[in-house]
Amino acid sequence: MTELQRLLLAYDEHRAANRACALASVVDVAGSAYRRPGARMLVTEDGQLTGAISGGCLEGDARRRARQTIQRGKPTIVTYDSTDPDDDLQFGAALGCQGIVQILLEPLDFQNPDNPLELLRRWAEGVEAPAVVATVFSLAGSTAPVQMGERLLLTADGAVQGGLAAGSELYDAILTDARAALAAGQPATRHYPAGPVTVRVCLEILRPPVRLTIYGAGNDVQPVVRLASGLGWRVQVLDGRPAQAQPSRFPEAEAVRVVPLAQVSEEPQSNSFALLITHNYYYDLAVLRHLLHAPTRYIGLLGPRKKYDRLLTDLEKEVPTAAQLLQGRLYSPIGLNIGAETPEEIALSIISEIQAVLTSRPASFLRDSPHPIHPPLHADAPLVADGRVDAVCEL
Repeated sequence: MTELQRLLLAYDEHRAANRACALASVVDVAGSAYRRPGARMLVTEDGQLTGAISGGCLEGDARRRARQTIQRGKPTIVTYDSTDPDDDLQFGAALGCQGIVQILLEPLDFQNPDNPLELLRRWAEGVEAPAVVATVFSLAGSTAPVQMGERLLLTADGAVQGGLAAGSELYDAILTDARAALAAGQPATRHYPAGPVTVRVCLEILRPPVRLTIYGAGNDVQPVVRLASGLGWRVQVLDGRPAQAQPSRFPEAEAVRVVPLAQVSEEPQSNSFALLITHNYYYDLAVLRHLLHAPTRYIGLLGPRKKYDRLLTDLEKEVPTAAQLLQGRLYSPIGLNIGAETPEEIALSIISEIQAVLTSRPASFLRDSPHPIHPPLHADAPLVADGRVDAVCEL
């Protein structure tokens, strides 16, 4: 289950109980921080928390301020600044991160179809493509033409939703930048002059859950399904053996289907990630043949390198360009080199490799990287820590 799915489940429960809520959202970051813009935490009037905006250091203070936001009925922005490590450790939040984190706190109106969680729900239901949500989170001046917390949601088909009123130069500028962020797949923070005031907007990229198709339904597939589904990935398991391809064996999977070897070529081609863990040479060969021209970005093949060499030789007898068609997409032997031995360790190795491919990371030790853990956000002006507040770490 994804973090957003957990938030929506909790939101629905609180709404049914008429329990007032506020949403805490990370909207801007400068320097080091545990979470990036888009991290969210739901807070109830009695202090229940769902989600996280940090590693635990900000949640206590943010919960208290969120409950105050519910009482006031107005959104507010909170800035946590730990750029001076000595001052922060002695007087501040004791983060030790040497960064600035800005949190938007806003009460949720259950009756508003454009409240942030309802807006995100409309994207998340049946989502297949990325989107951008633009959130107004700061207003420098009292005559701003928009309100803090107003949003627009831009989906891949060009549709626009949300409570941000259209028909102004500001709206057009935000929408233009949202389209650019979606095309580049890069989140950003933007500042807009609106007469005598300045409006700051967070452009967040919403990414659909990873789709993973696993060919093979043996016992060693079960920990792979558990790990992948725990990350919120949408997993389907295919196998030619009816006794193995049983939904009861993979309760976390979205679908478990019996697909005989002769019917593999009839499967619809998709861009989902693929794992071949069948332990059957001819089934693997049929799947690889089927995926040669599919838009599959990652194909993981279980087994030694000699097995792939033989498979490739057989494939090239039918399709001479098979090696070129699989180049850069096929990973065999599968997984990261972490010394995995047990099925659970091998599953961790496989899922970690997919995550590295998904994020275009080298899957090396962070301690050996000369770069920051997170790439810097695209911003057209530096983040200024106005009105810094102190927080008490409640780890």
